[in-house]
Order: sequence, then structure tokens, then C-alpha cells
Amino acid sequence: MVEDVLIRIVLAVIVGVLFGIVYCMRVLVLMERRVARIEEHIDRVVHKVLSEEVRITSKLRKR
Repeated sequence: MVEDVLIRIVLAVIVGVLFGIVYCMRVLVLMERRVARIEEHIDRVVHKVLSEEVRITSKLRKR
């Protein structure tokens, strides 16, 4: 009788820990996707700034 209760408690703890791990992995994947999108936006801005800088330097050289 006591062993059954103990086994159920242990199994409940194990299942709870597994659900916690799955939830944390889900959160990490979502955060990674957000960071990837932020990096893409930064990359676009850098390319725009670089192209503008190239235009400015080419105009200054012509003078």
C-alpha cells in the first residue's frame, strides 16, 4: 500500500520534470527564432549603411 503511493509520487515527479524540460526547450526554441530575426534585421541595416557609405566615398573621390 505504502509502496504504491511512493511509486505514484516518484512517477509524478518524473513526469513533472519531463514536462518542465519540454517547456523549457520550447521557450529556448522561440527565443532562438527571435534572436535569428533580430540578426537578420541588423544584417539588413548594416548592408544599407555600407552601401550608403560606398556612395558617399565615391562621390567624395570624384570631387
